[in-house]
Amino acid sequence: MSKPYIDTQEGNTNIRIFETGVDTTELVWHRDRESRRVTVLEGEGWSFQMDNNIPKKLVVGDTIDIPKMEYHRIYESGSTNLKISIEKLPMKSFKDYIFEASRAGKNTHMTHIEDRVIYGGVKGAREAILALRSLRDMLAGKVSSSTDVTEKWDGAPAVFAGTDPSDGKFFVAKKGIFNKDPKVYKSETDVRNDTSGDLADKLVVAFNELKNLGIKDVIQGDLMFTKGDLESETIDGEKYITFQPNTLVYAVPSGSDLAKTITKANLGIVWHTTYKGDSFESMTASYGVDISSLKKKSSVWQKDAGLGFKNLSGTATLTKADTDEVTAQLSKAGKIFQKIKSTTLNELENNPELATKLETFNNTLVRKRERIKSTAKHVNDLIAWFDKKHKAEYKKRKSDKGKLDIALKNENEMKFFSKENRKNLDMMYQLMNAIIDAKLIIINKLDKLKEIDTFIRTKKGFKVTGSEGFVAIDYNTNGAVKLVDRLEFSTNNFSPDVIKGWER
Repeated sequence: MSKPYIDTQEGNTNIRIFETGVDTTELVWHRDRESRRVTVLEGEGWSFQMDNNIPKKLVVGDTIDIPKMEYHRIYESGSTNLKISIEKLPMKSFKDYIFEASRAGKNTHMTHIEDRVIYGGVKGAREAILALRSLRDMLAGKVSSSTDVTEKWDGAPAVFAGTDPSDGKFFVAKKGIFNKDPKVYKSETDVRNDTSGDLADKLVVAFNELKNLGIKDVIQGDLMFTKGDLESETIDGEKYITFQPNTLVYAVPSGSDLAKTITKANLGIVWHTTYKGDSFESMTASYGVDISSLKKKSSVWQKDAGLGFKNLSGTATLTKADTDEVTAQLSKAGKIFQKIKSTTLNELENNPELATKLETFNNTLVRKRERIKSTAKHVNDLIAWFDKKHKAEYKKRKSDKGKLDIALKNENEMKFFSKENRKNLDMMYQLMNAIIDAKLIIINKLDKLKEIDTFIRTKKGFKVTGSEGFVAIDYNTNGAVKLVDRLEFSTNNFSPDVIKGWER
């Protein structure tokens, strides 16, 4: 499998080099099984991005601690080769604890609902179908106490706030709270000593505005704006108050009550997760934040990400025709699922590296804004893609040993694509298509319930777009999956024509 970098070993340290001009489609989101410390040794113009954070320009000497199973990526290629050192960290961080707890039903990084088929084996595929069935029933008016939906907000950076259980003091934090020695900020000085620029300014505002809200435990949210981010703009002849923390532009009609509330605020934030425990390491996470207990301030616009379905008392949002269409797709998914050999799905579940490569190939279509049309062709294209990557990797190797290692790796990897597995992969992609079809009907309905209009900013002006997506939550297991229109939002993330908030 070709990779966009070359690894070498210098003593006990792994050295990784990315060459300038690397194909940016190879710089994919990924996660590692161990926590790692990355140090930038050489390189100019490169950027790095952690999940739910804006990209950060890399500077020689930068050190980044990446908790295991936390999604991240090199965001863009630079003007000179990037050289980094990678050190595996044996520590058990707060994030590690949360991830391990997730095995027993606690909060963790969410996958797209259709990708549960790739990563979750037989159980994951079944859970994806059942989750959509629960959403269908809920949106048709059958309220379930165990199912809820929250909206994903395209904010940045992720902000944590609350009381440090070790001393009772208020703090704000970035994801450094997940370090072995949690990095939390208990004063403006703490913020300025550890951060700089716009990030420091935003965290100082967050500290000052949130410290008197009476936050118990620890809550996490996405920062949407500070005062200087608010703008008055005209879109399609209508005047709006807008803010753009990331890819999406949020727009509120000028003169509306919500616009008046937002323009009075120094800080805007959307909360989505609560952490409880006697220490950072012992904390467990749960979806949702009860903001009714927080003090109300005109200088803070805050909301929880929930759409409130648990309190709708059976109010229907799906028509009978919509419900029947979702049911038809789920019935189709169920029939396909019954035909797929469990061995193929379980083999992928037990080989996350291989599963990640399948997702990477699928994402090549997402970036082109295409769906899988012929599943048989997609499987053949997938195998050809693997073969091409293997040949490119083989060509890079100079020594006979290096070439032999790649050849053996290729041989072992290609064993997965047996005649039986090819047949099952074909049906697996049919299953994923049926799940996506049902998902898109549900997303279309949910998107009509959002409070704030969303646009993307292009070089030719504004375009209407949907929200970032939604999160389906099962309170029985505290598990969750993402519902995102990937051909819209995910494509916007990669399009050079879309102007991101940090690019302005």
